[in-house]
This record gives sequence, C-alpha cells and structure tokens, in this order.
Amino acid sequence: MSHTHRIQHHTRHRTPHHSSHPPRTGSEPVTARSPLRMRLWFSVWGLLWAAFGTTAFALTGRTGWAVACGVLLLVVAADLAWVAHRLRQGPHFQPGRDIPPYEPPDPR
Repeated sequence: MSHTHRIQHHTRHRTPHHSSHPPRTGSEPVTARSPLRMRLWFSVWGLLWAAFGTTAFALTGRTGWAVACGVLLLVVAADLAWVAHRLRQGPHFQPGRDIPPYEPPDPR
C-alpha cells in the first residue's frame, strides 16, 4: 500500500460520514468554546468549599490554611464574576449547539 493511499485510508476511517459532529478544521484550540454554565456551577461549588475551609480553619486556629483558603476564595470569586460576565454577554460569546463552528483563522 502506498504512503498516500495509507493516509487516505487512515483519514477516511478516522472521520466517519455518519458523525453528528461538525468536521474538524484544525483550528479548535483557537476557536474552542468554554462550557460556561458548567464552569459557573463549579465556581459556585468551589466558592462554598473555600468559604467553609476559610471559616473552619480560622475557628480552629490554623491561620496558614485559613489564609490559603481565603486566597482560593478570592480566585474562585473572580472566576465566578468573569463567567457571569461572559454569560450575560449572550450567545455571541457563548454560542449554542445550533450555531456552527467558527471559520478557521486566516494564516498569517
């Protein structure tokens, strides 16, 4: 089997025609979409645990751990604010499944 034929054979079997996903363009790292609603709930979960950890460690006198949880609380709160901001911007910045993938960027 020639090298070209092997590549065509391998490519043909890697991307089935019956797939419900759009074809890969090779630009996915540049045009990837973040699952913001999932990130929102993870941030809420992290916020609750960081607040609990800060309080628990502060009450038990473990200042270092309380400070670490407090810093984590601030980071998670900033992420939560950023995710909420992006969600409020609407589908232009977070397209749904009915919006096709972005076109690949122009090579420079």
